[in-house]
Amino acid sequence: MTYADTAHDVRDPELPGRLLTAERDALIPLLRSRPDEDFALATLACPGWTVRDVLAHCSAALTRVVERRFEEGVFSPEANDRDIAERAAWTNAQVVDELERGMTEAGASIARAGGALDAVALGEWVHAGDVRDVLGVPGAYGGAGLGSALTLLGLVTRQKNHRPLHADLDDLDDPLRLGDLSGELTPARYIGDAPTLVRLYSGRPVPDGSAYELAGATPEELIIFG
Repeated sequence: MTYADTAHDVRDPELPGRLLTAERDALIPLLRSRPDEDFALATLACPGWTVRDVLAHCSAALTRVVERRFEEGVFSPEANDRDIAERAAWTNAQVVDELERGMTEAGASIARAGGALDAVALGEWVHAGDVRDVLGVPGAYGGAGLGSALTLLGLVTRQKNHRPLHADLDDLDDPLRLGDLSGELTPARYIGDAPTLVRLYSGRPVPDGSAYELAGATPEELIIFG
């Protein structure tokens, strides 16, 4: 991949939808092939949640986006727990069916939102990585969607006026710039692979022995999901 593939300042409104459909094509067949007991596995990234809970949260969030239901407090921890509880009587297959529909249909709504919902698509991709990580699937926070996810990461960090960071990634030919690009602040520096950078920005555990360098910021300062 090159820098042009992963970071630019012009928002592509179709990018979140492309990321979701690409992840759908990878994740849904995997989920349909797993036994029910895998859905009960505890996740490392979301303490207190099982794989099924993560998937129910994801499917509920995308359904809200498709139906444009954004009542007060939506996406708060309390609302997330209610969404999961509302699906407690569903079969695992029903949760996966709703997730597949959401990943298929939410892109159009996100495109129309003008950037306000881009973080939802990025969060869904990260949660898919959470699930793959628990299931022992290689490349949990990588794969075919990584370039699109990094582009969204750049856009979301700029939308949030996040602290600037200059990343020299093992996976890319050119540096990746994240966060505020005004030049008023000295960028933090990161050297390492892209999946580890995704883990840091999403507050996910970094495996023991992961080789990366971070200067000018702490891992906690990079986290974009509250």
